Amino acid sequence: MCMENFMSSFPRVASLIESTGLYMFFNDDRSIKLFETANTVISIPLGIGRLIMIGIGLLLLYLAIVKKYEPLLLLPIGIGGIFANIPGAGIAEVLNGEIGFLKYIYNFGIETPNLFPLLIFVGIGAMTDFGPLLANPKTALLGGAAQFGIFGTLVGASLLSKYIPGISFTMKEAASIAIIGGADGPTSLFITSRLAPDLLGAIAVAAYSYMALVPIIQPPIMRALTSKEERKIVMTQLRDVSKTEKIIFPIAVFLLCIFIIPTATPLIGMLCFGNLMKECGVVDRLSKTASNELINIVTILLGISVGSKLSADKFLDGKTLAILILGLVAFSLATAAGVLMAKVMNLFLKNKINPLIGAAGVSAVPMSARVANKVGLEEDPDNFLLMYAMGPNVSGVIGSAVAAGVLLALVG
Repeated sequence: MCMENFMSSFPRVASLIESTGLYMFFNDDRSIKLFETANTVISIPLGIGRLIMIGIGLLLLYLAIVKKYEPLLLLPIGIGGIFANIPGAGIAEVLNGEIGFLKYIYNFGIETPNLFPLLIFVGIGAMTDFGPLLANPKTALLGGAAQFGIFGTLVGASLLSKYIPGISFTMKEAASIAIIGGADGPTSLFITSRLAPDLLGAIAVAAYSYMALVPIIQPPIMRALTSKEERKIVMTQLRDVSKTEKIIFPIAVFLLCIFIIPTATPLIGMLCFGNLMKECGVVDRLSKTASNELINIVTILLGISVGSKLSADKFLDGKTLAILILGLVAFSLATAAGVLMAKVMNLFLKNKINPLIGAAGVSAVPMSARVANKVGLEEDPDNFLLMYAMGPNVSGVIGSAVAAGVLLALVG
């Protein structure tokens, strides 16, 4: 009562107090539904939800700066998430008829034209060497097997909607969640922005977080599915790949995509375009720009615009928790499928494949290949698997883009 009398007596001071973030955090009468069933509704005040999301943003900054988990992605996403939950600033939303600058960036780069994920793929192509894949083409099967995580999770999300009260995903939402299994952030954004834009924040955080946590998630699965002897397998020396092969490959992949699954051509085409610039040797300036300045600028804009979708009113609900769980399941299934495929192939191959490289079939380039190499070195300090693991790793990039095209064709 005294505060109300004070505020009425000093309107200018009252206006100043009401404009502070502290006041708006604790005096916003709106609420967020965390979970709802036929008989139960659990909600929290919007201001408290915003504080929780700012805390999550700070956690992402900690993981990026202190733990160095994918800092190029988690740092801008964390900053964007904090921006999105500042009350009264309108940074990531429309406030009083004015569009916030992060919403402009998001609309421009992700929502309508899907520009940022495509430009990221140009940069990835310009940085990727398909030589290990061309030198050992059978490792492409490992990248293909890892896509099982995507389609297995699609089924799982559908079943979850059927049997868990309060959780309901449409087929488009289930497809967007499933693509997390590919461990490919740009592809996840590409699919989700088309099929389920309301879930973009949760799916983006899940996809990029699991990419960042590859060194923690994958090794236990790899060790559980392989024996000590299998982890010590020494693979045969890779052959040299000619420049002509490296030039023909991106062109051939692009043409095959056009004729077989055109819905995947935006991603595959930009990947092949970037790689062709790198390998042809006649546009070095463009190739260097794509693999340095372009991808760095787009990564900044992509990260903060993805983070802008972490607003409390969109992120804090039962669906988000389900997405995080399903994303972890998808990623784990993809890792396991790649390892198991390598073990199956070894039943028929004279020159055995080290099953650890199967875990690199997810498209977290080059992190998962480095993890496969690290686990292999733990068993045999002289057994370097990095170049062998890059084969399934880059095939996983192509595989996840193809899987995205298939999902678009099925449910888009």
